[in-house]
Amino acid sequence: MFSSEFDQLVHQRRSNRNFDPQIEVPNEVIQRSLERAILSPNSSNMQLWEFYWVKDEEKIKELANYCLGQSAAKTAKHLVIFVGRQDLWKVRAKHNLEQIQNQKNNTTPKRLKRGLQYYGKLMPLLYSQDPIGIMTLVRKSLSFFMGISKPFMRLSGKADQRVMVQKSCALAAQTFMLSITAEGFDTCPMEGFDKNRVKKMLNLPAGAEINMIIAVGKGTAEGVYGERYRLPYEEVVFEV
Repeated sequence: MFSSEFDQLVHQRRSNRNFDPQIEVPNEVIQRSLERAILSPNSSNMQLWEFYWVKDEEKIKELANYCLGQSAAKTAKHLVIFVGRQDLWKVRAKHNLEQIQNQKNNTTPKRLKRGLQYYGKLMPLLYSQDPIGIMTLVRKSLSFFMGISKPFMRLSGKADQRVMVQKSCALAAQTFMLSITAEGFDTCPMEGFDKNRVKKMLNLPAGAEINMIIAVGKGTAEGVYGERYRLPYEEVVFEV
């Protein structure tokens, strides 16, 4: 894609809060966009995310109610829920280990060893939790002492892990929205929802956390609330 085309795509993507009830969004559009979202960059390729595609009309009505009756949710043809799964780190680390093992004939012994150590030792150190917080203390101590003499990644408790997971999930959501725009349709990311009821609807475990819910449809003129404005470039960009 040429830079001018990407620029047009970015400018075209607007949060639309009212979708045309007469225009359907083909399932193939959502599927392709979710496939692209899966390709998004994420921390350590752990892919600690899940995407729940709601397309049943009754389920959309139920979810729209949990989204506090927002117009974007009520008029959407599809709703996609982006969920951070910090609790799945063991499963995803194991998956990465298996992928590395499967490729051992196509890589160098040094790279193989590094990959096995990364997912077999570093990821448990990074994500492990215990009831009394021993692992948090270990990470804090490592960060402090290792950071005295050289730059070191400062991670300690569950809050740091949570931020890392949610950043990756948000990157996937942005890829999804840009893909929907490229397909000729519109989106609206929503943060206003009853997370407890949505989690119950999806039968999500306690360790799962909803990042955002994205409504999809063909936007209308009245669905865009005025001109888009942003802070001036010089107020948010600093050259150092």
